[in-house]
Amino acid sequence: TDWAADLTIMEEATELLDRIKNGGVLPMITSCSPGWIKYCEHYFPDMTENLSTCKSPQQMFGAMLKTYFAEKEGIDPKKIVSVSVMPCTAKKFEIGRDDQDAAGVPDVDIAITTRELARLIRRCGIDFTVLPDEKFDDPMGESTGAAVIFGATGG
Repeated sequence: TDWAADLTIMEEATELLDRIKNGGVLPMITSCSPGWIKYCEHYFPDMTENLSTCKSPQQMFGAMLKTYFAEKEGIDPKKIVSVSVMPCTAKKFEIGRDDQDAAGVPDVDIAITTRELARLIRRCGIDFTVLPDEKFDDPMGESTGAAVIFGATGG
């Protein structure tokens, strides 16, 4: 998600510059919270043109996984199952939005909360203290670290 947050920041900056240069709608409002976006859509529909068109890091990662990564690795996007673990329950709603299917398949297939993951780990009897150390899985490369600050609120 940190890698995708870096991508989100760059996309949002590009969108803002384009709006400034070409007379787009300002101010540009950005949020990675699907709950907040839905709130704006319901209670302030006159402000939706101000919303950034960028996807959240969760959705950007899923979209890149099923487009760029799938093409690079020669994998059919339909054979990829993208699962995200997020602190916010609204991320479950976000994966079902109509515009979240960059490759013609859902960007993210399953979203679970960190609490659900903790319960699953406990239920399966996984003891992290006895697991061997492994290299971090970074299929898209490393993040800058700025994304950690970007996502510090935790939903």
